[in-house]
Amino acid sequence: MASGSATRERVAHLLTPVLADEGLDVEAVELIPAGRRTLLRVVVDADGGVTLDKLTDASNRVAEVLDSSDVMGARSYTLEVSSRGVDRPLTMPRHWRRNIGRLVKVVHNDGSQLVGRIADADEEAAELDVSGRRHRVPYETVAKAKVQVEFTEPGPEEPSDLPEAEEGDR
Repeated sequence: MASGSATRERVAHLLTPVLADEGLDVEAVELIPAGRRTLLRVVVDADGGVTLDKLTDASNRVAEVLDSSDVMGARSYTLEVSSRGVDRPLTMPRHWRRNIGRLVKVVHNDGSQLVGRIADADEEAAELDVSGRRHRVPYETVAKAKVQVEFTEPGPEEPSDLPEAEEGDR
């Protein structure tokens, strides 16, 4: 049986072109021991995000490819195909491009921090809007960057989904 690292690499190598045909990028392949079985987690992303339908199609396609190959050997496994999620760090230029307009917290290599909205991103750097001013952030200066989850109250132009209280409920 191949080592976990070798198996991960073989699975990634096998699935990358298959999922690229579906418009998806393979972000990570993880093998996690789970009792007598192994959890095989394949994390994908795409320009414009990943819908549930796209994840379902990808999961079915991955299962077909794995079933027709011997990449997992005799190992029993459970397949999980998921999207990156908001808590994953921004580590590649495409991650930054896919999050244009979102609020991000950047920790630089020197420990300084910057919080701003991604205005633009290219192969070398991202442009952050911080209080109306643009800051160019070269990726090589970034130790860690994560999208910040924003919770806002509905404004007057965004009515709440909650029903209005009845006169007798007050």
